[in-house]
Amino acid sequence: MDKERKTTDKETETKRSEVSREVKIEREAFGVDVLDSALEGGVPRGTWVVVTGEPGVGKSILAMHFAWSGLANGEPVIYVTTESSFRDVVRQGGQFNMRFMDYKPVNLVDALTGRVKVKPGEVNLVVIDLFGLYRQYREMLKASEEEGSKKPSRALSIEVLEASVAKAYELLGFEEGRPSEPSRLIIDSMTAFWADKPAMARAFSYRLRQALYRQNITAFLTSQYAPTTEMSFGFGLEHIADGIIHMWMDNVTEVKEVRRWLIIKKMRMTNHSKKAYKVEIQPGKGLELEEYMGNI
Repeated sequence: MDKERKTTDKETETKRSEVSREVKIEREAFGVDVLDSALEGGVPRGTWVVVTGEPGVGKSILAMHFAWSGLANGEPVIYVTTESSFRDVVRQGGQFNMRFMDYKPVNLVDALTGRVKVKPGEVNLVVIDLFGLYRQYREMLKASEEEGSKKPSRALSIEVLEASVAKAYELLGFEEGRPSEPSRLIIDSMTAFWADKPAMARAFSYRLRQALYRQNITAFLTSQYAPTTEMSFGFGLEHIADGIIHMWMDNVTEVKEVRRWLIIKKMRMTNHSKKAYKVEIQPGKGLELEEYMGNI
């Protein structure tokens, strides 16, 4: 009887292994070879990945890599930047040979004002920067006055972000309830949306994912990390994340130089590397990673 049970258990394990091999997980690469290798080729398609870190560690450059890799792979990209204009992103990206203007980006401001006429599905890159968010805010204020509905609290609010990204979905031709084509959503950074209410970060994060999740759209979100408390500013975004990549910097007053690091803390459906990586920012290339072999 025990022998039969052992045989059955072995057959079951064999079948599970075969099924596991047959289930292919589509992955979205960063275009950073060492990082993609550490992630078995990239993050699983359709997941939400959060990158945490203090200012200056390279989060925004990693966001550019993720956007550029998607565009190069023929995937539409929605790029939200809350800390600068997209013109600054273009300028910085150019330093790393990421020529975003080659993909004829459509700024949400131009779409909302009618300065640019585009047909759904004919856009590769939709840009939502501070100017676009403020324009969407004014549109929502006007609508609330006409309809007597609730006004958005401020331009950098979750409700304005949701409405802006929803408009970008329309420009890309995505229909609610139907799977979209593989696409990428970058939001750099989320911290601005709860700067005045950090305690609401968790509730806002759940609301955002519920409103913006679409099958095949892979989201990349950055969050500021306070080096003094070693916690994310507005803890909660991590709760809705399928993956967490943390970046940090050694104490410059102690080591007397800038040393940046990256580690993958969590990535669902991925047997990812558990090692830390030293990060270098190289002109003409962007981020370069090297696995750390010693003790930090």
